[in-house]
Amino acid sequence: MLLTAAGCSTHPAQTSQPAATPQPASTPQPATTQQASSTLEYKNQQYGFCFSLPVSWKGYSIVTDQWDGYNNKMGQDEHGPLVSIRHPLWTKENPRLDIPIMVLTRAQWDSIQKEDLHIGGAPIPPSGIGENEKYEFALPARYNFSGLDGVEEVDKIMRSNPLRGSCKST
Repeated sequence: MLLTAAGCSTHPAQTSQPAATPQPASTPQPATTQQASSTLEYKNQQYGFCFSLPVSWKGYSIVTDQWDGYNNKMGQDEHGPLVSIRHPLWTKENPRLDIPIMVLTRAQWDSIQKEDLHIGGAPIPPSGIGENEKYEFALPARYNFSGLDGVEEVDKIMRSNPLRGSCKST
């Protein structure tokens, strides 16, 4: 699966075909007064976060999957949601880098910080990109090491701190 290159382990059977089916994207919200008119906003109501995208991503889709890890202290596997924002030009023949957002509980995030919970094969943990009252949001380690088209664009988006743990009404 494409998300394996993003540094998350996925189910072993998910190597040649994408396991997650693209879901219709939430309706982009109009730019607020704080946002430039050149941005779209993806609102994830299930996990309570918003994500700003450039207008060039109009028509994006959302792919849902899960991240998998192992908690050494508890001696058990752990899982959580992985919400990926997919560029509208992505095709099976010419895939582009998705923006993968790991959703973690506070307890899972604390376990990562204590180095008890390990996700993926990278020797570094996921990078925190935001939080809300209930969840921590993170990028998988090495999410941008796949060599897919769009790496520079996704890196530029991520440098703008696009995730907000609460969405203000427009």
